[in-house]
Amino acid sequence: MQPRILISGGGTGGHIFPAIAIADALKQRVPDARFLFVGAEGKMEMEKVPAAGYAITGLPVRGFQRGAPWKNIGLPWRLLRSMWQARRIVRTFRPHVAVGVGGYASGPVLAAAQRAGVPTLIQEQNSHAGATNRLLAKRAASICVAYAGMERYFPKDKIRLTGNPVRQDMVRLAGKRPIGLGHFQLRGDAPVVLVTGGSLGARGINLGIEAALEQLRDAGVQLIWQTGGPFHSKALEAVRRTGFADARVPAFIDRMDLAYAVADVVVARAGAISVSELCLTQRPAILVPLPTAAEDHQTSNARALAERGAAVLVKDADAAARLGGEILRLVADPAERDRLRTAMAAMGMDNAAEAIAAEVLRLAAFNPIANPQ
Repeated sequence: MQPRILISGGGTGGHIFPAIAIADALKQRVPDARFLFVGAEGKMEMEKVPAAGYAITGLPVRGFQRGAPWKNIGLPWRLLRSMWQARRIVRTFRPHVAVGVGGYASGPVLAAAQRAGVPTLIQEQNSHAGATNRLLAKRAASICVAYAGMERYFPKDKIRLTGNPVRQDMVRLAGKRPIGLGHFQLRGDAPVVLVTGGSLGARGINLGIEAALEQLRDAGVQLIWQTGGPFHSKALEAVRRTGFADARVPAFIDRMDLAYAVADVVVARAGAISVSELCLTQRPAILVPLPTAAEDHQTSNARALAERGAAVLVKDADAAARLGGEILRLVADPAERDRLRTAMAAMGMDNAAEAIAAEVLRLAAFNPIANPQ
């Protein structure tokens, strides 16, 4: 059998890279499998997916713009066009299985596949399930999740606890610490704090670090502060003004594996993939959830770890007042860092992409429409 796999979703790297990881794992198992990705026109998946070697087509679907209501006038028409195009894609490609990883395109494609009788698999990355996935779950064949307790959102018999697919080069850190120290021009005899807020940075985190620079400098901490583009010049000026010689202030980090390898403490948002990477690398973390994330899912992700003693939760609104103190508390307490690592290790699930790929192939083998007798 040459399985045909339809994969939909995107919008952010947190959706795109897991989708590619699942496809890669499937290709490893079945080299002649055929893939078609479906994303949203103009979004980053339209570049990232072809760069990974897979075909993709785009839908005109868009998300609701909460801060600019006038931009939503054309949304119903875009949704109708996307639903029509999704039906045509399913009819033409005739997938054995349709996989949804979240993002704007996932809803129309999985709904069209379900109406056509195609088995669908939902990959829910967060501890708080999104509204679209909750609706799609009623007719989904399988739901792969990253957190325990997801039966409060989904039918228990459909849930598979697999974890989130992550890029393996990002979490394989053995032997990389000396390389990382050289890459960032750091010493090996002082603690390293890694601060990351994603490609655009995180304003709450950045303001918290700016307020704590003198504390961190005086404590002898080495700092890798990934600011994102919008805050970069302001951060450079703040570091210069405080005379913080052991601070490295990149706008972006192109080798996050090396950054993880040298970090003693990490400050980050609580996106699903970031959290999964932290659990697998077992880096003691302070999570500062993005308060405007859809349905506040980042707070749910951070709370899921904090309640199990696997991370420290600091609200975005409290970052300026609390972040410096929490960083220094962890830096000064090796026993607490060890407790966090132990708890994170219990939550980290490796080989998630392989587990999801196995579930996809299980569903593909029992598709009577794509496999007529």
